[in-house]
Amino acid sequence: MSTAKKKPAPVKRVAARPASAAPSGADFGKVAVLMGGQSAEREVSLMSGSGVLKALQSKGVDAHAFDPAERDLVELKRKGFQRCFIALHGRFGEDGTVQGALELLGIPYTGSGVMASSISIDKVMTKRVWLAEGLPTPKYTLLRRGAYTREQVRAVPDDLSLPLIVKPAREGSSIGVAKVHGYSEMAAAVEQAAALDADVLCEQFISGDEVTCPVIGTGDDARALPVIRIVAPEGNYDYQNKYFTDDTKYLVPCGLPKGEEEAIQEIVLKAYRVLGCRGWGRLDVMIDGKSRKPYLLEINTSPGMTGHSLVPMSARAAGVSYEDLCLHLLASASLDQLKGPART
Repeated sequence: MSTAKKKPAPVKRVAARPASAAPSGADFGKVAVLMGGQSAEREVSLMSGSGVLKALQSKGVDAHAFDPAERDLVELKRKGFQRCFIALHGRFGEDGTVQGALELLGIPYTGSGVMASSISIDKVMTKRVWLAEGLPTPKYTLLRRGAYTREQVRAVPDDLSLPLIVKPAREGSSIGVAKVHGYSEMAAAVEQAAALDADVLCEQFISGDEVTCPVIGTGDDARALPVIRIVAPEGNYDYQNKYFTDDTKYLVPCGLPKGEEEAIQEIVLKAYRVLGCRGWGRLDVMIDGKSRKPYLLEINTSPGMTGHSLVPMSARAAGVSYEDLCLHLLASASLDQLKGPART
């Protein structure tokens, strides 16, 4: 029996148009764009949802805004909505809860299903899956609110070295994230993260290039979009620099050394598939400046769609407009129980 290693399949780049012609906007019926919600990312979600709503309406879709923080989800069924575009971010929108409700209501929705969503929002559980599959992710220590001592907090840098990153396990948009440079900063960073989540993730800091790579599709048909390299002021890609300033630079083409973009696309595709994601997502990666080894940080299963957001930027570099992207994602709306895209 041959022991030769099987070569990985080449990365398939997304085409400028979906393989099959997308249905017209009228074919989708009445569509709810879920936006707002109850998470700490409500403000960003409202911006994302407003952009998606306008784009779908421009394509002739009978689309309407729907804020689950202000309306009961049962109204979706009562008001005759036939599918949902999830533009919610964070908890109660990206964590499997809304997905589960829509499964019970029988209304197809965009993005990953219940299990993939609930795992992916939890950065610690995501790391455990990736590590089990042999995928690279920074070393970490988990602290649980109310269960750690001051001595345990101060000992974290001994294991992970300085600087290091402290963040809530289930928040996004860099909310509650702190870069710790010294032992004296640990307690405040952990306290800040613990105020937002019962699980606090302390993570090895990887110094080097910060990149992100969107994925569109499901299973073997998933495709990686162009990689974006992020150059933030003083390397601080925080909430403010993500959404409310124009100081952060986004490079696409990413300008990485030859072969690195394809290598990152291969890793993110595998990372996306092993979590069971579908529809779309975006994976954040750090490239070690010395070894050039990529490390997976996290995955977003309901990425931002604002004017500063990265999935539309990457899609545009691949020849796909914001409006066509929204229509394509809506066409992929599905239910776990249907085992495939919703019928139109």
